Amino acid sequence: MSQDGRFEPRRPGVDYGVLDELTGYALRRAQIRMTEAFDARLGPEGITTQRFSALVLINANPGLKQTRLASLMGIARSGVLAIVDALAAQGLIERRPAPGDRRAQALHLTDQGRARLPQIMRLVREHDRELTQGFSPEEIAVLRALLERIRT
Repeated sequence: MSQDGRFEPRRPGVDYGVLDELTGYALRRAQIRMTEAFDARLGPEGITTQRFSALVLINANPGLKQTRLASLMGIARSGVLAIVDALAAQGLIERRPAPGDRRAQALHLTDQGRARLPQIMRLVREHDRELTQGFSPEEIAVLRALLERIRT
């Protein structure tokens, strides 16, 4: 960490050995920096990267069950529970009984969640543009395509 608490991906005088050859390590360093920037911009809103992902998925899929949300996000059910609890405490989402399954909870944005989501999305888009401001539109398209190839 630097003096201001930010992650320093490269430190002078440190031999990183094989790490400098690994794509996964480069992706992880970039992800840490991106998350730090996201937290700086959206932290005051009470929004983390995972909470944002959950909000978008719930908005696009009203009635989504918590177990399905965990699966879509690639996290444990206990992890999604903490995210859902935080979003519910902020008044952005609500749990309703899932139709046909009394044990399951269906997730929906509240009126407040629907009202705040456009502002949150604007901040996230600004964050994304700032991260890629040194790239041309073509380079951004190539980067996304390459990352997609890793993901699949």
